[in-house]
Amino acid sequence: MRKQSSIAQIAIFFAIMLVLHLLSSVIFNLLPVPIKPTIIHIPVIIASIIYGPRIGAVLGALMGVISVVTNTVVQLPTSYLFSPFVENGSINSLIIAMVPRILIGITPYFVYKWMKTKPGLVLAGAVGSMTNTIFVLGGIFILFSSVYNGDIKAMLALIFSANAISEMIISAILTVAIVPALEKLKK
Repeated sequence: MRKQSSIAQIAIFFAIMLVLHLLSSVIFNLLPVPIKPTIIHIPVIIASIIYGPRIGAVLGALMGVISVVTNTVVQLPTSYLFSPFVENGSINSLIIAMVPRILIGITPYFVYKWMKTKPGLVLAGAVGSMTNTIFVLGGIFILFSSVYNGDIKAMLALIFSANAISEMIISAILTVAIVPALEKLKK
């Protein structure tokens, strides 16, 4: 396979992220399911492992931009956590929307580089997903606990127990299923 430029790699994965975002938004809003896992981070994890932390971080930043735009345009009661452009939003919203997503593009690469095995791929997928969860929920707890009109610990525990576990499992399974095939194509 001919060597692709970084721009081409980023564009391909960004297009996949946009499609996943739009499809998951429609599916999870139409179906009455108790959990609404995020799957847009999976291409970031996979690109990080295959192409390195620089491309992973760029894709993570683009994921953060998608989050800011979505929460600005489609306002929900929690939109202020991810967009500084809505009521109660602030610079802290940008920190929560961007930093964890950028880190998603970095941590899986180093986990897989450290292990270089099939279990390493599973762990890299899980770590990438949990990077997002831990830093987003930790950021909300630290930066927005005074804004939330209720028990923030209960809200964060609910999100962690419902979405985070399913996201971690989905990320681990898809990472171990997709990365080996893409690595063969890359060669």
